[in-house]
Amino acid sequence: MRLTPEQLEAFNHNGFLILRDFANQADCEAILDVAKAHLKHKIEPIETELGYNEKSKDYRATVANYHSMLDEQGATVRRLRQVYSRDILFKNWMEDKKLRPILEQVLKDQVVITLAHHNSIMTKMPHTSTETAWHQDRRYWHFSDDNLVSVWLALDDEYAKNGVLEFIPQSHLIEFEEGQFDEKEYFDTHSKKNMSLIETKVSTTLQRGDVVLFHCKLLHRANANQTDKAKISFVYTVKGASTKVTKETRSSSYPEIILDSLDK
Repeated sequence: MRLTPEQLEAFNHNGFLILRDFANQADCEAILDVAKAHLKHKIEPIETELGYNEKSKDYRATVANYHSMLDEQGATVRRLRQVYSRDILFKNWMEDKKLRPILEQVLKDQVVITLAHHNSIMTKMPHTSTETAWHQDRRYWHFSDDNLVSVWLALDDEYAKNGVLEFIPQSHLIEFEEGQFDEKEYFDTHSKKNMSLIETKVSTTLQRGDVVLFHCKLLHRANANQTDKAKISFVYTVKGASTKVTKETRSSSYPEIILDSLDK
């Protein structure tokens, strides 16, 4: 499967693209079942909600070991880390051959999975999750350029009340000034310069099997989950083969998975 010229232009212009009903429903349900088991038993490595919004820029840029500390054991799980190696179902989705030609189109390069970033089951637990502030994922990654795209798989319904992703279209193309972000590199919602841009945000609803592709510099956020049911999603990041990781950084702390081109 490949994108139409219109779809590819929409991704390049807006910085994101939604592929409706893309993933197999039975596969999504199987992934969700395994994810729920790992969440129930808090199988490491995990990241919790404990102090998440207070973590510094340096912490986010350098910490690669997400095995939780003893004082976090009772905290709400925010995400399961390093899912590629957790279960064959997770690995198979991240190497999905139906999606690969699309990723080659948007990257204009051979596809490489970077296991250091995302590679996660993301959660918004009912009533105990926190809001995700406006940010660019690229802010704490270390690569030679910005040719990185994240793949978000909805494993069930996602909407405003349970924390669906929201985006600011075209924000991946803007050269922001340092003062437009706070000390933790979140987009400053109190800045007058930012307010008009935030007003252009877009939100939608996602259903099981929907896939969202979004650029590493695209501003995005999500509400806390105000419902009685957990929202569980799958996200991983890919880069072009010519995009090089910076050595001795968090981004180089895990191996990369080079995927063969299916056009060969």
